[in-house]
Amino acid sequence: MAQANLAGTKVMVIDDSNTIRRSAEIFLKSAGCEVILAEDGFDALSKIADQHPQVIFVDIMMPRLDGYQTCALIKRNARFKSTPVIMLSSKDGLFDRARGRMAGSDEYLTKPFTQDTLIDAINAYTSEAYLNNKKNSADVASE
Repeated sequence: MAQANLAGTKVMVIDDSNTIRRSAEIFLKSAGCEVILAEDGFDALSKIADQHPQVIFVDIMMPRLDGYQTCALIKRNARFKSTPVIMLSSKDGLFDRARGRMAGSDEYLTKPFTQDTLIDAINAYTSEAYLNNKKNSADVASE
């Protein structure tokens, strides 16, 4: 099992399925994460500004505001453009992955997911190596 010290890591899960939200919440809370749930893109956007999640998981297929639109809106916001957004979908096609990248997503996970796949994704975007690389990239860009 992919274990890490994720205590206090704020993670948002955006999915219109209560079952998916609750499964992710159980997996992530047992790993020490602080979990913020949203049932659609509008709900998420209203919570992101207040909660400042460190990693965001977003389902692609949702009513009102789909995952691609939600991701694009998050990435267009200067305060949250560097927040990792990981797409969740039961679709595993190349087109869907490419569309996710075009919207600004950092990664794409296929449902059903396991606790390990969620934890591994969070570790990849909260690890010291990732954060140092991100800081170095920002330093180079500002020169």
